[in-house]
Amino acid sequence: MSDHATWMAIALEEARAGGSRGEVPVGAVVVCDGVPVARAHNRTRELADPTAHAEMLALREAASQQGDFRLTDCVLYVTLEPCAMCAGAIVNSRVRQLVFAAHDPKAGMCGSLGNLVQDERLNHRVAIESGVMAEQAGELLREFFRAKR
Repeated sequence: MSDHATWMAIALEEARAGGSRGEVPVGAVVVCDGVPVARAHNRTRELADPTAHAEMLALREAASQQGDFRLTDCVLYVTLEPCAMCAGAIVNSRVRQLVFAAHDPKAGMCGSLGNLVQDERLNHRVAIESGVMAEQAGELLREFFRAKR
C-alpha cells in the first residue's frame, strides 16, 4: 500500500468514528515529515460548532503540536474534498499538499465548484492529489445518508 493509501486509511477510520456518533463521516489526518501529528473527524453536531469540520480540527491540532501555524512540511489527508471554509484554512496553514478521496460536487472547493487552494491570486498554492480511496470514502458517505433517509 502506498503512503497515501496508508494515511487515507487512517482518515477513513476517523470518518467511521464520526459517523458512528451521528456526524457526517469525514476524517482528516495531518502528516508532517512522514509522521502523523493530528487526526480528527467532523464534530459539528457534538460541539454545536459550524467550524468543527475534520480538516479544521486536524489543522488546529497540528499547528498546536508543531508550535506554528505554518505547516509547510505537512500533507493533509481528507476523505472528502474540502469546502470553502476548510480550503481557506488549508491555504492559510500553508500545507504542502492536500490528498483527498472523494470529490464533493455540491460544496467542494478544491476542484469541483472552484479551486481555492490553487488560486493564483493567493500567496500560497497547495499541490492536490484526489481520488485516493475514493470508492471507500464515497460508500461510507452514501451509507450514512441512506440510513438518515
